[in-house]
Amino acid sequence: MQQVSALPVVEAWATYRTSNAAQWTARELARSKKGAKVSVVIPARNEQATVGVIVDVIRRHLAERVALVDEILVVDSRSTDDTAEVARAAGARVVAQDEVTRGLPRMEGKGDALWAGLAATTGDVVAFVDGDLRDFSQDFVTGLLGPLLTDRSVEFVKGFYHRPLVKSEGVEVDGGGRVTELGARPLINLFWPELAGFVQPLAGEYAGRRATFERIPFVSGYGVEIAMLIDLLDLVGLDALAQVDLGERHHRHQSIDALGRMSAQIMVTAWSRLHRRGLVTEPVPPTTLLTQFQRGAGGGLPHLNRDIVVTDVGVGERPPLSTLPRQAVRAA
Repeated sequence: MQQVSALPVVEAWATYRTSNAAQWTARELARSKKGAKVSVVIPARNEQATVGVIVDVIRRHLAERVALVDEILVVDSRSTDDTAEVARAAGARVVAQDEVTRGLPRMEGKGDALWAGLAATTGDVVAFVDGDLRDFSQDFVTGLLGPLLTDRSVEFVKGFYHRPLVKSEGVEVDGGGRVTELGARPLINLFWPELAGFVQPLAGEYAGRRATFERIPFVSGYGVEIAMLIDLLDLVGLDALAQVDLGERHHRHQSIDALGRMSAQIMVTAWSRLHRRGLVTEPVPPTTLLTQFQRGAGGGLPHLNRDIVVTDVGVGERPPLSTLPRQAVRAA
């Protein structure tokens, strides 16, 4: 295949709006707050092994030692382990996803937990950090906050990083991000080429201004990150978006079957955005059922020695918070 240059707008944006977490210290950013309140939201489902360390690092280094972070909130997304207790003991305020959304239709997935976290916090600037990170560094938070607290023209910041993939035969230095490279990046380049400069469009670490977050819907499942980028592009424009190199990210990797389901949800989400632009005629794909095959006893398909597994990968959306009366959201 022939290699060609990136779109001029992508090269210009990537040069102008890409920074590194090392550019700012927590103390410098605390001085730049100028009265703004900063919240950190950590969505977590069964993350008792990692969430406590994340909360502890943020609390000690960015809330107590330096008054940068004003609020640390963990959204317990229907955990069956001690996630909530561990997070609370480490110093976070903990809310249950279903408590925040009580009275609203029940939804599944990470995006609903993020929406609940936004609803339950009060910060002028809100940073989202995944709850499964290992070897967590305060730079993840300061890097995301840097552009927002030092440049009023920035509305949203997306993190990117190296993602090593640990295998039985060794470590593939940049082997993570398989859904990005196989699914999200081709979709973005084909239909939203202005966003092609984002190194990791599906990264779970990002921050933005509350006033902006409250104006966009949150997709309930794994399509939340790609939907957020597309919707923000339409809402505030490319120049108001930025990205920051956060170094290296270590976390739990999903099975190939789980990655397939993630990819399908991303495609369903992209379809809805294509419909809004008039590029497809129907609001949803012909089906949202994903058929997969698992090695097993062959109970489902004995002639293939495979079990058939069907999953509905349809997604819902929480409406923009700004469109709801405050009493409609029961923030715990």
